This record gives sequence, C-alpha cells and structure tokens, in this order.
Amino acid sequence: MTPVTGTVPGTSAGVRASAGVRATARLLARGDGRGGTALPVLESDGPLALRRTRSSGSEARVMLVGAMSGPLGGDHFTVEARAQDGARLRVGSAAATLALPGQAEGGARYDVRLTVTGGAELHWLPEQLISARGSDLYVTTRADLAADARLVLREEQVLGRAGEEPGRLGSRLTVRVAGRLVLDQELACGPGAPGGWDGPAVLAGHRAVGQLVVVRPEFAQQPVAARTLGEGAAVLPLAGPAALVTAVAPDARLLRRVLDEALAALH
Repeated sequence: MTPVTGTVPGTSAGVRASAGVRATARLLARGDGRGGTALPVLESDGPLALRRTRSSGSEARVMLVGAMSGPLGGDHFTVEARAQDGARLRVGSAAATLALPGQAEGGARYDVRLTVTGGAELHWLPEQLISARGSDLYVTTRADLAADARLVLREEQVLGRAGEEPGRLGSRLTVRVAGRLVLDQELACGPGAPGGWDGPAVLAGHRAVGQLVVVRPEFAQQPVAARTLGEGAAVLPLAGPAALVTAVAPDARLLRRVLDEALAALH
C-alpha cells in the first residue's frame, strides 16, 4: 500500500485513532454468463481502497491502493476476496506494503481471506511486504478452494529497507482444497522471533523470502515433480492438486525474478 496520508472514518484527516485503525475491504467476482467477469461487490474501507482496472479478455483486474501509511502498530486490516461462478480475477497492489512502528500499543495485524468456487480462477499477486525497523506485524493468508477452482498466490516479504534492520514479522499461510488442508506454513523473523530464523536452515542471511502457491485440478492426476530452482528456491508438490514454491534472495528484485521464472515453469 502506498504510504501517503489519508482519512480514517471517525477521525480527522490524516489522524489515526489511538487504538489503531480497523478496516475491512471486500471483493466479489462472478461470471457474467457471457464469458466475462462481473464485480458486484467492490467495497473499500479506510486505508484499503479497491480500484477496478482495465480487464484482459474474460479476466477482471483489481488494484489494491493504500489511502494512508501502514499498517502501523495497533492497526488491523482485513481483505476478503471471493471468485465464483466461472469468474477470472486478478488482484494486485499499487505499491509495496510498508509495516511501520506506531503510537498505539501492540502489534499490527493484516488478514487476507480468499475463497474460490464454481470453477473460478483467482490470481492474488500483491507487491512486497516490507518490515521496517521497529515494526511488529502478523500476517495471515487463508485460501479456501472448491475442487474445480484454480489459484495463483504470491507472497513476498522483505526484511528491512536498504541498510536497515527488520522489524518483527510473523506470517501464516493456509490453503484448503475441497475442505482438505493442503498447506499450513508459518514463519517468524526479526527481533523476538524464535532463534535460528536467520540461520542456514531458514533464511541463511537473506533478506527477502517468498512463497508461490499454484492450485490446478489437473495437478491431482499429474503432480508437480519436486526440484530445486538454482540455489535459493525449490518446487514441492502438496498433498492435493497444488504446488508450492519457496524462495529466498538477497533483495526484492531477485526474489521476484525467481518467483516469476518458477511460475512460468509451472505452466
């Protein structure tokens, strides 16, 4: 989200509530019956602004635009996106999300809830999440899919800005297909995180880490083969019609390149 000043409901312009901001944005995509995708729900809230952009063929495209800085300490943001009835939806963000320290007590929280049903397809491709020094953020992403649904989900986390130590960052990624759990992964980094997070078994000194989840019904019959992608990435089949790519890199630019190459290889 773009770190600029905006207005929070219930406060004056540019001023946050002392207990932090609570905001929920909602998005619903549905096949329109003519081979396209309709967006009957596009609901922004506070610092979370959803904007429809130019479609590509049958695919609707939406951009998440930040209306103010954050998330800061004490904030709780939620984004809910649902694709159904044969919809094809691609969601991105206008800029990186920058987690910053805030005046409110406690850490910040950012929840993403994705639901894909009825033969729909969702590409969830936000820009990087940057954990700035002094910040404390916990992110959860939960995706629930029907057996005939498709998903491409990318997460990228950067520990600190250039030359800066990171804040505390925790994340949990959960994916279910037809009610069956196929992935439940959690990572904690930065000050106060369990020891060893920066060691050779986890990040090995790298400052950018990413995940790419691809769910396709055809993977049930033809699972993806496990393999490495260079020195910092690996492809793993999941216990269902899905594959996971995990990658680490020295910086965000190299991480994006690795994940883009991995996605192209899975097509």
